[in-house]
Amino acid sequence: MSIREVKAFFAERGMEDRVMEFETSSATVELAAQTVGVIPARIAKTLSFMTSEGPLLVVAAGDAKVDNHKYKETFGCKAKMLTPQEAVELVGHAVGGVCPFAVKPGVKTCLDVSLQRFETVFPACGSDNSAIELSCEELYSLSGAVAWVDVCKGWNDPQEQA
Repeated sequence: MSIREVKAFFAERGMEDRVMEFETSSATVELAAQTVGVIPARIAKTLSFMTSEGPLLVVAAGDAKVDNHKYKETFGCKAKMLTPQEAVELVGHAVGGVCPFAVKPGVKTCLDVSLQRFETVFPACGSDNSAIELSCEELYSLSGAVAWVDVCKGWNDPQEQA
């Protein structure tokens, strides 16, 4: 899986022209925000975890951090991130370009409520120099998300932002 597969995924939906590829890296929230020209919070970062049911992607706002207690309450297990090698093997995308599009079968995706404060957000598209601008509704539909979840902190509490 890669930018090629993600572009094909969007081409099937008549949206390939919305995929952006950059000359510079967008592998981190900060780099992506600089490259796209938005605040870091609008970058929709895709975090990959292993659960007892298999790989899980949680797409969250760029300024959100996983809250281990909320994660365990929601998913019934401790948050265990995939290694870079596991991300490629189990999800189909390399770290820096992990996204919820054109993933391997069996990968479950959830969206964190931290995204809902924005009209549009920018997830990666399978490479460390790509993105697409989507509304939250488009992201939910196109990612095949199974639920909106509340498993992050740091984005809605001014004290946590200090």
